[in-house]
Amino acid sequence: MSRSSTLHGHIADPGIPDDVAVHESIPPEALLAGCADDMRSVAERLRTLVLATIPGVAERVRPGWGLIGYDVPAGRRLAYFAWIWPETVHVHLGFQRGVLMDDPDARLEGRGITKQVRWLTFRPGDPIDPRVLAPLILEAARIASLSPGERTALALDREEQPG
Repeated sequence: MSRSSTLHGHIADPGIPDDVAVHESIPPEALLAGCADDMRSVAERLRTLVLATIPGVAERVRPGWGLIGYDVPAGRRLAYFAWIWPETVHVHLGFQRGVLMDDPDARLEGRGITKQVRWLTFRPGDPIDPRVLAPLILEAARIASLSPGERTALALDREEQPG
């Protein structure tokens, strides 16, 4: 298996505790093969950016959701931190714990829609700028790598901040 599709042969799955390992289901290319060419191109550009931004990231299709999920090594576990979700008219780059991320330019979508996740939406022709996106990808991986206690403290700290 390639580095981009597995990490130590096992990948954590959203909804399954981090200490329970599962094997890869289908390759990301198989998921994207069913997309329109323009959506596949957007998704591939995002995949390239995520894989280049986080060395050692694990990539795996979450077939129940129809998306490509990313896990980052966090001590002895893998932490789910991001996904690419191709749809018919756009592609989302999403962050599992986006509510806790620093987003000084208010680029992330999802506030008022979901409690935890945040995302960016890309359509064909939209810029995919590594200078803008790489810091968000790194921040998502950092947040996912925190312990539950550290995430709780961060959430409480954010609640206390004005605005």
